[in-house]
Amino acid sequence: MAKFRILTLNSIAQIGLQRLPAERYEVGAKVDDADAIMVRSQDMHTMDIAPRVQAIARAGAGTNNIPIKKMSERGMPVFNAPGANANAVKELVIAGMLMAARNLEPAMKFVSALKGDDKEINQAVEDGKKAFAGCELPQQTLGVIGLGKVGSLTADAAIKLGMNVLGYDPHITVDAAWSLPSQVRKANSVEEVLRVADFITLHVPLMDSTKNLINAERLKLVRSEAILLNFSREGVVDNRAVLEALSEKRLGYYVCDFPAHDLIGASKVISLPHLGASTREAEDNCAIMVADQLRDFLEHGNIQNSVNFPDVVMQRGSPYRVAIANTNVPNMLGQISTAMAEAGLNILDMLNKSKGDMAYTLVDVDSVVKPAVIERLGQIKGVLAVRYLPHAAA
Repeated sequence: MAKFRILTLNSIAQIGLQRLPAERYEVGAKVDDADAIMVRSQDMHTMDIAPRVQAIARAGAGTNNIPIKKMSERGMPVFNAPGANANAVKELVIAGMLMAARNLEPAMKFVSALKGDDKEINQAVEDGKKAFAGCELPQQTLGVIGLGKVGSLTADAAIKLGMNVLGYDPHITVDAAWSLPSQVRKANSVEEVLRVADFITLHVPLMDSTKNLINAERLKLVRSEAILLNFSREGVVDNRAVLEALSEKRLGYYVCDFPAHDLIGASKVISLPHLGASTREAEDNCAIMVADQLRDFLEHGNIQNSVNFPDVVMQRGSPYRVAIANTNVPNMLGQISTAMAEAGLNILDMLNKSKGDMAYTLVDVDSVVKPAVIERLGQIKGVLAVRYLPHAAA
C-alpha cells in the first residue's frame, strides 16, 4: 500500500510526528506530491496548494494564516488543535496581570539602569521603589471576554487567586458552559465588562465582528486604572485608541502578545513576542492532537476539530468506505444513495452532517467500490471531493 505523504511547513514537535507510523507515512519539509500539510505559523495565503492535497492541519488554535475559504471550495478540511495550548496561554495571561499589577517592567528597567557601589545602589532603590508600588490581585475584578477553553481556564485561575470574575460570551458552547466555574458572574455585554472590571482579558477569535472590538468609544467606559490584556489576536484591539487612552490616563496598562511599531517603547505598554503557545508542553500537545486527527481523516475519513467542516466520526462497519465533501444543499443523500444502489452497492452505514455551507458524508458499503462509481459521485452537482478509503485489510 502506498504511503501517505505529509509536508511540514514549520518545525512540528517530534512527539506528534511519531504518531504517524513510518510504514504508512512519509513526513518532512521536502516532501513532494503531498497528501496533506502540517503547519504552525507560516502564511499559506499566497502558497500554491497542489490539487493532490486533501487536508491541512494547523498545530495550534488560530487559523488566520490559512486560506480557509479556498480550501472549503475544494472540499478540504482544515484542522486545528483547540485547547491544546490553553494552559500555556492561561499562564501567560496570569503572568501579564502580575507584571502590570506590580509594575514589574518599569521596575526592572529602573534596576538595570542603576550605577554605583552597593551602598549607592541600595540608597537609590530605597528612594526609587515607591514609584513602582502596585496592587494585589485578591478582591480585584477580572472581566473575561470570550469563555472558550483559555477564557475558562483563566477565569478558574483568577478565582483561585481570590479575584472576582465577570464573564461575557454570547456564543458560549455547551461544553464551555459546563467547564466554567460556578463563581463566574455573567455579564450581558462587552460594555458591562469594561465598566466594572479592574482587569480585562480578551479571548475571542479575529473575525469581522471582533475586529477592533476594543476601540476608542469602548475605551471611554473603562476605569482609569484598569489593565487591558490581549492574548487572543492583534486585530481585536485598536492600538491607536489604546495609546490615546494611556496618554490621557484613562487606562492603566495594556499587556499584549503582539508587538507592533506603535506599541514598542510606549509607556504603560507591555508587549511580548507572541509567546502564548511557546512552551514545550503546548507544542507537544498541539502536534499530537493534529497528527491524530490527520491520520484518522486520511485513513478513515473521520473529521474532528475542523474549522470549516462538521465533526463526523463513524466507526467502520466495513473495509469499504467512501467519504464525500459537498456544499450543504437538498437531496444530496438521495443522489449518493441512488448512485451506489445503481452500482449494485449495499449501504451498511451512513453518516451525514453539515456546518454552515459545508456538509460531509461517510458511507460504508458491502463490497469494492469501482473507480467509475467514485467518478459518478464526483459529478453530482454540489460534490466538492470524493475519497475511496478501503481498509488496509481490504
